[in-house]
Amino acid sequence: MELDDILVILLAGGVGERLYPLTKERAKPAVYFGGPYRIIDFTLSNCINSGLRHIYIATQYKSLSLNRHIRMGWSVVSEELGEFIEILPPQKRVGEHWYLGTADAVYQNLYSIARESASHIIVLSGDHVYKMDYAKMLRFHQEKSAEATIATIEVPIADASRFGIVSIDESDRVIGFEEKPQRATSAPGSPDTALASMGIYIFRADVLERALEEDAARQDSQHDFGKNIIPSLIQSSPVYSYRFYDENKKAAKYWRDIGTLDAYFEASMDLCQVNPEFNLYDPEWPLRTAQPQSPPAKFVFAAEGRRCGQALDSIISGGCIISGSRVMGSILCPNVRVHSFCEIEQSILMPGVRVGRHARLRRVIVDRDVLIPRGALIGYNSEEDRRRHTVTEGGVVVVTAEDEPLIGPITEEALRAEADADRGGAAHA
Repeated sequence: MELDDILVILLAGGVGERLYPLTKERAKPAVYFGGPYRIIDFTLSNCINSGLRHIYIATQYKSLSLNRHIRMGWSVVSEELGEFIEILPPQKRVGEHWYLGTADAVYQNLYSIARESASHIIVLSGDHVYKMDYAKMLRFHQEKSAEATIATIEVPIADASRFGIVSIDESDRVIGFEEKPQRATSAPGSPDTALASMGIYIFRADVLERALEEDAARQDSQHDFGKNIIPSLIQSSPVYSYRFYDENKKAAKYWRDIGTLDAYFEASMDLCQVNPEFNLYDPEWPLRTAQPQSPPAKFVFAAEGRRCGQALDSIISGGCIISGSRVMGSILCPNVRVHSFCEIEQSILMPGVRVGRHARLRRVIVDRDVLIPRGALIGYNSEEDRRRHTVTEGGVVVVTAEDEPLIGPITEEALRAEADADRGGAAHA
């Protein structure tokens, strides 16, 4: 099977309601993760590393920042060779409604898909973090003479109610599919685990087109791959389960749907560990993104009697300046400024954040371009935090620019005042 004959449809229109307020102004795939990256970067990196270079990205919800990110960071393919990474916004080509579900998002773009004359379609989600070689799944699909193949991962059977669960026979052919069942069928030979769908599908192009047209005609359908398309295909076509092979090279397979703020925070904090579950540093599996033209990170003020800026067990992106403050177990996205005498602990600071002098943050997520004023104390008083900010069940505080009166927009006057104070040293503390 030639990879030039394969078309990828990457679904990136997710609302991400459970990640609110991080998704107030951006789609879930555009949320920052791991410093300079966005969530969608991991799936796109998988595509490029797998040799797939014909990619449509179906967007919908608050897609401006996502569109800009794709334009600035993913012009890595050759148009001269017919390769493309292209945005597909809702066009209402087949009706007057926006995308009604994952299957409808593909159905509404059948015109664009048909023009590519691909033999097979890979449908992916832009919401997940993992490493996978889709070419290996394609070979499995071809060897089985499958009309559709679903990527699956083993999950504890106690957690099966959170996933779409696949039942298979001894040849890996899918014989059943249940969406979030209360009592799941266990995987063959493993009574304590079940096979969960990863939202990764390969279809023979003609089979997918027929299934989508039939589904679109059903008034009672939710137009969803997991709830409608796959259960229908199982009855009429050879559908197979492909066991996830993890390119992350760790003992446990890593696949995360970072669907909640607490899950997002915990997955981010793992990246700061000496031996994290997810490896950002594997040269054999490069992770691409839109890298801003920023200077190197800088740690300043080592004068006698004054603590030098330092970061321990942390990820510090380009353009950051830590000025006479201490950062521990945290992630700083590009172009963050931490002014003097601050303590930043187990926190995530999005791009462009400014932290005023003497501020202390613990278990805090700060949205982009937010100014934390001098002396702010966040993450130490639960009652006060809940009055001013969003606080998760796990106690993580999420700070946005709308969290008045404590937080304010970044102004030129505020930036000059902090910079002048830092240059003045301890005498201006």
